[in-house]
Amino acid sequence: MRLRALLDTDALGLRLLGGDDELDRSVRGVMTTDLRDPSRYLTGGELVLTGLAWRRDATDSEPFVRILAGAGVAGLAAGEAELGDIPDDLVEACARHRLPLFAVNETVAFATITEYVVRQVSGERAGDLAAVVDRHRRLMTSGPAGGGPEVVLDLLGSDLDLQAWVLSPTGRQIAGAGAPLPGPAAAELAGLHLAAVRTGRRAPYRAAIGGVAYSLFPIRNNSRGAGPASRDVRESVLSDWLLAVEADASDWPAARLDLLQGVTQLIAVERDRRDAARTVRRRLAQEVLELVQAGAPPAEIAARLRVAAPVLLPGLGSAPHWQVVVARVDWDEQDAPGSPGSGVAGGPVAQALLEEILVDPAVTGPDSADRIAVAHSGDEAVALVPLPAVALPDGEADDAADPEDPQPSGEDPALHADVLLAAVGAPLAAGLADDGRLTLGVSASVHSPEGLRGALEEARHARRVAAARPGRVCAAGHHELASHVLLLPFVPDDVRRAFTARLLDPLRDYDRRHRAELIPTLESFLDCDGSWTRCAARLHLHVNTLRYRIGRIEQLTGRDLSRLEDKLDFFLALRMS
Repeated sequence: MRLRALLDTDALGLRLLGGDDELDRSVRGVMTTDLRDPSRYLTGGELVLTGLAWRRDATDSEPFVRILAGAGVAGLAAGEAELGDIPDDLVEACARHRLPLFAVNETVAFATITEYVVRQVSGERAGDLAAVVDRHRRLMTSGPAGGGPEVVLDLLGSDLDLQAWVLSPTGRQIAGAGAPLPGPAAAELAGLHLAAVRTGRRAPYRAAIGGVAYSLFPIRNNSRGAGPASRDVRESVLSDWLLAVEADASDWPAARLDLLQGVTQLIAVERDRRDAARTVRRRLAQEVLELVQAGAPPAEIAARLRVAAPVLLPGLGSAPHWQVVVARVDWDEQDAPGSPGSGVAGGPVAQALLEEILVDPAVTGPDSADRIAVAHSGDEAVALVPLPAVALPDGEADDAADPEDPQPSGEDPALHADVLLAAVGAPLAAGLADDGRLTLGVSASVHSPEGLRGALEEARHARRVAAARPGRVCAAGHHELASHVLLLPFVPDDVRRAFTARLLDPLRDYDRRHRAELIPTLESFLDCDGSWTRCAARLHLHVNTLRYRIGRIEQLTGRDLSRLEDKLDFFLALRMS
């Protein structure tokens, strides 16, 4: 805004005392000060408001005005509440330094002037930023990207004083301006965003973490299907990005909200470009998957892998080991509200989600998934993950390193099921809500094309083990396939119910009538490998009390807990219940 506009607003109570030929100066901000030397807080272009408390005698005006003029302020407004009329020495000093001077009526608060200037300047900045965003959008949609999401986030920070980040649905930071958002806060924001989308709330979504307010704006993927209104939200909720802004947008004017919506559309263009870049990796994974499932000769699979390795591991040319990860997203059979027709296809959803899960959460940027090749077949997604060689102390590569027993001198590069979901389980559970499940299985690494078929089956078996567990987000690894847990998922439900009922229902009924805690006692006894002293200490019981409870369990069930077979039956019953 211009200084001249201040005189045209009667409510501000300003009277020009000098500098009428400088009223076309631009005002970029406002500052209130009574310091004798406020230079450290001035950046230029401000309207300075002062109550004149810095002035002790006539000689103070010249150095004060000289400091303001040297800092490039737009003008000075002095209040009349302290001294009445503005001193002549201040008027003369401003005239010498060509600094416009205003008198502020004693009935007008400085806060009124500050609020007016900030509102006018913010509106003009928003208009300028909107023009920049629109120009940037045209450039990006007609040619190569102009710097990525960071460019527009920098503009939000510099022109609107808004700190913002682009986050993936798991909370991984894809772009940001300034300080990065802490990982736990980012994951929590992602979860709140997914929960809001699933409940159908209108964006932007307000969130508060640690006393800080955020506004969350969805970034729709423009390249998939029809518009958001005609699409089941479950198709995209687990793959769409979000824009997190450190501000409360609930009272923003429509113009500013429209501007932020334009920013999200601009970032969506970058998202579409990222997805297009993944096409090659997806096609390579699809080709290898089809060969493996069709039982193609190892030589043919090896040839495909030689093509894939340079794309997935640039500069290495080949990968000594490969791992297979299988994921599946299942939705309840009933359709989402307002979405009649067939259910949501799980394969594409699992594919996009698995691509995100396999990205190292410590890596930022939209193109950090260059080691990930994911195909989908039916309702499941299959990832082919190359593992680089483990480095030895002398710099040689250990191509024969066993990922299950990594060398102490090298870092184990293998994927582990529990680690994959450790940081992303909470936000994804919010996106799955009460009608979706994600299950994931991880194979051991294989050293040759001949092993890929077995690795695929191993990952699928591990996923079935995960599917037998409770919870919205579950994973299992290949190491669990050598355990009793491999058998449990394949026990028919009616057999499972009958087996557990025969062993545990008498104990549950007794606990319900007498509050005897026989079931917890049995669990602790088995966890302690039948040790009376350790179990009694864990339960804070006398050993005789523990013996009484175990005796009651044996009496009610007709079993003998000193026998291995009966211990095993109880153990399995508890696991299947």
